[in-house]
Amino acid sequence: MLGSIPTGYLVGKSRGIDLRSVGSGNIGATNVYRALGRTAAILVFLVDGLKGFIAAKAIPSLFVTHSCSAGMDPGWYELIGAGGAVIGHSYTCWLKFRGGKGVATGAGAFLALSPKGMLIAALVWIGTFALTRIVSVASLASVAVLIAVVLTLPHSESIRVAALFIGLLVIVRHKSNIYRLLQGKELTFKHEDRVSKKQ
Repeated sequence: MLGSIPTGYLVGKSRGIDLRSVGSGNIGATNVYRALGRTAAILVFLVDGLKGFIAAKAIPSLFVTHSCSAGMDPGWYELIGAGGAVIGHSYTCWLKFRGGKGVATGAGAFLALSPKGMLIAALVWIGTFALTRIVSVASLASVAVLIAVVLTLPHSESIRVAALFIGLLVIVRHKSNIYRLLQGKELTFKHEDRVSKKQ
């Protein structure tokens, strides 16, 4: 339920804009930038990230006593919290299960679960975006690197499963972007900036 809060949609409606009918039709931070500008996009990204961070931290805290008494590794509740938040964000029940792509919420979750892995993934995102100016390419590259880092460095089994599950979900949510990339039709950030100015 925490993950399903449609931050971008709510920010858009507060400005009289339905993001589902603007740009890509997505309610994530990139489309918020197209429609509402940088400040609104940063706000949406931070709030969406906070959803994942809180879920990954709060769920284990709520159930740690039960999990220990049941002989279950409390780390699996981190997977439940993080995975649930990203699923809720990606398929929000408030918008007929149309949501974002899970990048910001997943990033917030892994800031809690694997700060080192998230730092490396963030640096890859920044570097890839600087080279390509394409948000989807940067996001996909950083997800791939995050999965590799979490699987390579010492992490609990639950966090490794979370990286695979959330990473693959984010990749699946980018299927339309991948198709446009293969067709050579994906917009660069410069093009998106011009679209934003026109709107």
